[in-house]
Amino acid sequence: MSSSMKECLQLQLLEMEMLFSMFPNQGEVKLEDVNVLTNIKRYLEGTREALPPKIEFVITLQIEEPKVKIDLQVTMPHSYPYAALQLFGRSSELDRQQQLLLNKGLTSYIGTFDPGELCVCAAIQWLQDNSASYFLNRKLVYEPSTQAKPVKNTFLRMWIYSHHIYQQDLRKKILDVGKRLDVTGFCMTGKPGIICVEGFKEHCEEFWHTIRYPNWKHISCKHAESVETEGNGEDLRLFQSFEELLLEAHGDYGLRNDYHMNLGQFLEFLKKHKSEHVFQILFGIESKSSGP
Repeated sequence: MSSSMKECLQLQLLEMEMLFSMFPNQGEVKLEDVNVLTNIKRYLEGTREALPPKIEFVITLQIEEPKVKIDLQVTMPHSYPYAALQLFGRSSELDRQQQLLLNKGLTSYIGTFDPGELCVCAAIQWLQDNSASYFLNRKLVYEPSTQAKPVKNTFLRMWIYSHHIYQQDLRKKILDVGKRLDVTGFCMTGKPGIICVEGFKEHCEEFWHTIRYPNWKHISCKHAESVETEGNGEDLRLFQSFEELLLEAHGDYGLRNDYHMNLGQFLEFLKKHKSEHVFQILFGIESKSSGP
């Protein structure tokens, strides 16, 4: 364990202690992995060799005026606070456009912090101080303006890998979430399970959070491609809808779930969608982000 990694994890534990003191009531801070803080402490003490999972949690904020709640989803990369914190705020009282604007404002504010600065508490304070206007002025965003400037959005494509995807209820959830959000891509069921989701960054991150939460552990985003756009992103899409991808399988059909998808067919599928480069990334070669 490097000294820089040790410092980062120690700072993360310190910030979590501050958060639990700020939100002492049960359920206000919901860890995705309830053992993650214990595992990090064991890692720092040298009683655990494997690098522990990242700290991921949701904080429920009560906004006083208007009386609404915001769920703030937080992911701390292992190298945070020297790497960027991943934040996403959502509320059932906000429509999709206002939620997009809220998160743009929050991301812009967090971007002003220097590497090494803890910023979860500051993000919470920003939401408490600034979120009311997004709720009170929801209708104003749709009023036409002759002087409106083009809004830049980030178009994102995420390539997600899972050991397998078999369960019918999970497959249905993935398809339902993909079609509910303005995203395109596919879900290849079987072993391994591969998901590609593309669309505006906020929609893809909401998809990623929703399918994982609360307990899908053996899944990871192997590769992400992003580009800034002033348009609707339609010209950047490689897929026209979000669908389930069913390929031939081979293996011992006599054993439950003991079969592998035909990766040769999958490679041909990727070639047809200008994504051949991802095949190597998904199956063992280190990924590098690039423009889609």
